[in-house]
Amino acid sequence: MRLLAVRRLFTILRVIIRYRLDDYLFALNLPWYLAIWQRLLPWRWLRKEQPNRPAGEAIRLALEELGPVFIKFGQILSTRRDLLPPDMADELARLQDRVPPFSPTEARTRIESELGGPIEQHFAWFDEQPLASASIAQVHGARLKTGEEVVVKVIRPNLRPIIRQDIAWLFLLARFAESLSADARRLRPIEVVSDYEKTIYDELDLLREAANASQLGRNFADSPLMYVPKIHWPLCREKVLVMERVYGIAVTDMPALIDQRTDLKLLAERGVETFFTQVFRDSFFHADMHPGNIFISTKTPWNPQYIAIDCGIVGSLTNEDQDYLARNLLAFFQRDYRKVAQLHIDSGWVPASTRVNELEAAIRTVCEPIFEKPLKDISFGMLLLRLFQTARRFNMEVQPQLVLLQKTLLNIEGLGRQLYPDLDLWSTAKPYLERWMRQRYSPKQIAGQLQQQIEKLPHLASTLQQRLDAPKQTAPGKRRSDWLLGGGLLLLALHQGATLHTDTWPATLALVAGIYLLARK
Repeated sequence: MRLLAVRRLFTILRVIIRYRLDDYLFALNLPWYLAIWQRLLPWRWLRKEQPNRPAGEAIRLALEELGPVFIKFGQILSTRRDLLPPDMADELARLQDRVPPFSPTEARTRIESELGGPIEQHFAWFDEQPLASASIAQVHGARLKTGEEVVVKVIRPNLRPIIRQDIAWLFLLARFAESLSADARRLRPIEVVSDYEKTIYDELDLLREAANASQLGRNFADSPLMYVPKIHWPLCREKVLVMERVYGIAVTDMPALIDQRTDLKLLAERGVETFFTQVFRDSFFHADMHPGNIFISTKTPWNPQYIAIDCGIVGSLTNEDQDYLARNLLAFFQRDYRKVAQLHIDSGWVPASTRVNELEAAIRTVCEPIFEKPLKDISFGMLLLRLFQTARRFNMEVQPQLVLLQKTLLNIEGLGRQLYPDLDLWSTAKPYLERWMRQRYSPKQIAGQLQQQIEKLPHLASTLQQRLDAPKQTAPGKRRSDWLLGGGLLLLALHQGATLHTDTWPATLALVAGIYLLARK
């Protein structure tokens, strides 16, 4: 295993040098003991017969050669056109669905092995040439015996060993960064890499993707916002997925969208609404929404609908995460920076000793300039830089459970910028969040939460009865402790009820336990 890891490291270095990417590294202000490598090591022989390509093309080719882990990184970068030169962004965009395919023979062999028989046994027609090829899999057109048009997705061969080695090196780099830098420790790179490891391995199981697509399709059944192709479960396996073939325009194909007179403003606004619906209504969101996975239906361009594919990566949030995010976002929209600061302290994202007024002033300085501006006038690169500076000052920690959500937000912002640069993200999102908060704390919702807690009371009563039936030996002073603890629990229950906390079970439990302690003999 160690030998393979070392070989992989040399492969990474060889690719970096061959495509002359080390020139960009050594152009930085590095310490002398790193910069001297450029003169001591024999770089030039690795560059033989390699032309001096533009930076964007060289980076794309290097990422393609290094494999799926690095291709995924390039896909994320490709959505950040505000941070990259146009030519580099265009090159990286080719990683989304134009990765070089593997051979049709290998694809056929793998499909037949998974389905347990020749392709002709299951399909009336199968296209040997792939429709698209991505970092993890490629897809082929086909037709079922029933006449339905489908696409067949098949996992690339021999991926796991490469992914395992790359993840091992990422962990090594994360540990190295944590040992050298306090800033890196605040970013918690080891936990981030761990989350990414789980995500990329999940993508290798197409049954998981099929289940995610089915769930997302049910969540948006008959919705004008988004459509998810139907899954043909009898033909789905761990390495093969068969789903309905749908026709649409790539979300980045602006000439085609304009030609069919698509309402681009409405399309951009629906993108924001679709995202917030997934996150806050369903707590189940498509977390790989790069342009290669999003299409626009051609049926009603005046009433545009998204088509989502490749549901291998999805995210979900707890009730606490949803509530915290909604309160933070609404406070941002209302420019209530003191509330934002207090929420950060209450959640533990910054130390409890942090002075609220200082954090409030820092957040105001970062966020105030971005309001009431269209996306085209906002420098998100500068915003992120200044937010990181604020994080360093107040020891703010990145929350690993929100990494997928942050990645999805970057993708959505990138899409919105391409579709309708004048989109006002704030005025589009604010009404949705305000409506969601009203519904969350409506009498009907609170009654539903109370009903759920009432259903748990028989089990709680049974537990208390067992305690009552058990032999009691009250030690001196125990009665006074029961009164103090019981009174404290009652106060806690009243406080939870008064604040209408999202989760009512702590209040219910505290109420029952407090009454028991006060009433016991």
